[in-house]
Amino acid sequence: MTTQTLAQMHQSPAAAALPGTWKLATGRAITLQPAESGVLRVAHGSLWVTFDGPQQGPLNDFGDFVVEVGQSIRVQSGERLVMEAWGHGAPAYFSWDPVAATVASRRLSTAPVLQPLADLRLALALGAGAAARLLGAVGRLAWDAVAPRGRAALADCALSAQSRACRAHGVMS
Repeated sequence: MTTQTLAQMHQSPAAAALPGTWKLATGRAITLQPAESGVLRVAHGSLWVTFDGPQQGPLNDFGDFVVEVGQSIRVQSGERLVMEAWGHGAPAYFSWDPVAATVASRRLSTAPVLQPLADLRLALALGAGAAARLLGAVGRLAWDAVAPRGRAALADCALSAQSRACRAHGVMS
């Protein structure tokens, strides 16, 4: 069995029948260690895929998978896998589609929500302050409308009290 990397693989004329795919002949293996996450899809035949590193799952799960036509495996950036064509001596055709970082970050980003939320919080705080000032002004206006006689009476009382005090001291006639 010969091992090569994806960049070293040669496309054969038969691969033209499946555009956008790579051909992996029987008896050949390649190593894939992507710099960004992506999806490995099998277009024709089947692949035996082995992931390196510690595996998660049942104790008998050694990271070996057979991927058939139409199936796919998601590979995270930095993961390493080795694959070879599997079964009946037929080549396998596969495609590698990187997952766009902008698509992934757009789904996970909360920035479009946080800014309007902060704006709304500020608007509510300003609105509450304005409502409190409005209620205070309306209250003062209502008090002035209801109690103008009370103020005038207090002013008259103060004036008459001053007059009496002045008369008592003989200042005023």
